[in-house]
Amino acid sequence: MPDATTGTTSSIYLASPEGDTGKSTIALGILHRLSATAARVGVFRPITRMGESRDYILELLLDHTTAGLPYEDCVGVGYQQLHDDPDAALAEIVDRFHRVADRCDAVLVVGSDYTDVAAPSELSVNARIAANLGAPVVLAVKGKGRTPEQILQVVDVCINEIAAQHAHTAAVVVNRCDPILLVDVAEALASIGPQSYVLPEEPLLVAPSVSELRSAVEGHQVQGDPALLDREVLDVLVAGMTAEHVLERLTEGVAVVTPGDRSDVVLAVLSAHAAAGFPSLSAVILNGGLTLHPAIGSLVAGLGLRLPVIETRLGTFETASRIAATRGRVTSKSHRKIDTALTLMDTYVDTAELLAHLAIPIPTVVTPQMFTHQLIEQARSDRKRIVLPEGNDDRILKAAGRLLHRGVADLTILGEEAQVRARAAELGLDLSTAVVLDPQTSELCDRFAEQYAKLRAHKGVTVEQAHEIIHDVSYFGTMLVHNDLVDGMVSGACHTTAHTIRPALEIIRTAPGVSTVSSIFLMCLAHEVLAYGDCAIVPDPTAEQLADIAISSARTAAQFGIEPKVAMLSYSTGTSGTGADVDKVRKATELVRSRAPELLVEGPIQYDAAVEPSVAMTKMPDSRVAGHATVLIFPDLNTGNNTYKAVQRSAGAIAIGPVLQGLNKPVNDLSRGALVEDIVNTVAITAIQAQG
Repeated sequence: MPDATTGTTSSIYLASPEGDTGKSTIALGILHRLSATAARVGVFRPITRMGESRDYILELLLDHTTAGLPYEDCVGVGYQQLHDDPDAALAEIVDRFHRVADRCDAVLVVGSDYTDVAAPSELSVNARIAANLGAPVVLAVKGKGRTPEQILQVVDVCINEIAAQHAHTAAVVVNRCDPILLVDVAEALASIGPQSYVLPEEPLLVAPSVSELRSAVEGHQVQGDPALLDREVLDVLVAGMTAEHVLERLTEGVAVVTPGDRSDVVLAVLSAHAAAGFPSLSAVILNGGLTLHPAIGSLVAGLGLRLPVIETRLGTFETASRIAATRGRVTSKSHRKIDTALTLMDTYVDTAELLAHLAIPIPTVVTPQMFTHQLIEQARSDRKRIVLPEGNDDRILKAAGRLLHRGVADLTILGEEAQVRARAAELGLDLSTAVVLDPQTSELCDRFAEQYAKLRAHKGVTVEQAHEIIHDVSYFGTMLVHNDLVDGMVSGACHTTAHTIRPALEIIRTAPGVSTVSSIFLMCLAHEVLAYGDCAIVPDPTAEQLADIAISSARTAAQFGIEPKVAMLSYSTGTSGTGADVDKVRKATELVRSRAPELLVEGPIQYDAAVEPSVAMTKMPDSRVAGHATVLIFPDLNTGNNTYKAVQRSAGAIAIGPVLQGLNKPVNDLSRGALVEDIVNTVAITAIQAQG
């Protein structure tokens, strides 16, 4: 954030004395916390490779910034330029940095990567840049292959080198340590001046993807799903032995390398991949330039497996050598690695303490990134159990992997267990801690059918009919919520809103004192979050229903940290208009005041008077709500639905919802076009509702 007295921008310089320190992991963790702390967060690379190849680290980090700056604005100079004229290059770096800083509240500066050494000591160059930018240094050091004493020695040398360039080391992060040495390394670092943190080695972060191995061996895909090329390869098995011994050595996520004419090995490993009880492979690489025998190729194609099969002309030794030399990158498409990096930083680095130590001020605005970060943190603070009925949808499985990895909620997924877990393994997801239930075969079906028949006996539902109904995933999931086996449900990725809500209305029913189930959208604007209700459920509410919606919306907003100031919207403000539509809003406003006197509510009021202080001063100068409304209640679904979509599309707002309200227990509906991120946010919202 700009300093209140100097107007300067907060900045952090992440530097290292060597390659392979895992700076991307540290940078992601810092950016993630910065985006929850400052409104406009940018990233800057002072030294990078210039030319046709774009800096993949910068592209990765730009996806996690909030300032919206283009790639070209966020780079300084190339290695060659720095080598040819260091002083001129430094001047350009400083100039380009300040152009970025002028448009940001906080900037993470990520130092060079030791791919093209431009000076005898690249750390000294980075330290000199940090001093000229006025940025405190976070020093990243590699712990892999070093004793605690050796690590301390490296850190001491680096701190002295940074100080010699008149820069300040504010913190030290030792990454990629042997897990059994974490405590010893932390104790060794206790004697140094700067704040220090220690992270363990995480093999997944350096694991290459199938696509990266394909490129390394100059191969091409001949079978399988191209979408699975992004899966990480956790191990490689060069299969020179007989098929039975290959099977003994298979592990989760392994890529098997075998000559194309070893039909026995190919069929054995593909069969193992498809069989229950065997690990899920990441790929099969056929080397030697030998294609599968036509009959074997037809058989493999007939199996219909999604496992990537890659052919390369290289021999066994060259193939193995190239694979061994391939180190995986964390790129903008590496979602599992990104989640792993963020979890690692959350676990081992108190980034809030780190930023406080670096004097990053607390913001006075709330950006979409801040709000979604707060959602995740609030959900994690008291983990709840959420059921996801649509276990046959890849988006649900990917979201589940992220939610479990980040510890947002405990999950139950509905579907045939072997199929769900096999598909998750193919996608490179770890769903081992999720409960998977099959509504077709679960032992809970009899119990649920009897309960449902009793609940719907007044509608003539028999136990036999209930047995048929309860196999439906939405009904089964709702019965899990009803029986407190889970705390909430999120569905709708491949079902209609009615299919999600109808079971909830029949089984869970409305909360005490509420007769109307409605919804809000959490509208994340550039610098604030507003609640819009009802934009999804009740087509033409009566005055009584409108009052219900307003009270429920205020309570829901408060659950998400939004101080409720309720505006009952209409086409006229105050007493200026008459007519049935205005009278309905006026009556609803009075009902809210009588039923919830603690709420700040104003109505009827026009949208501009509700949210814009200058208009409010003219139309309602004495109102405590006008100009500052945070909960906006629309008079009908037509107005609400069109308004939220207009604001979403025209103002670039992020619309989170619909968030259902008024039910005894939380059930939320997804758009059928929901992205993985939408599902993650909706599960977090549902968990928070369950907390409340």
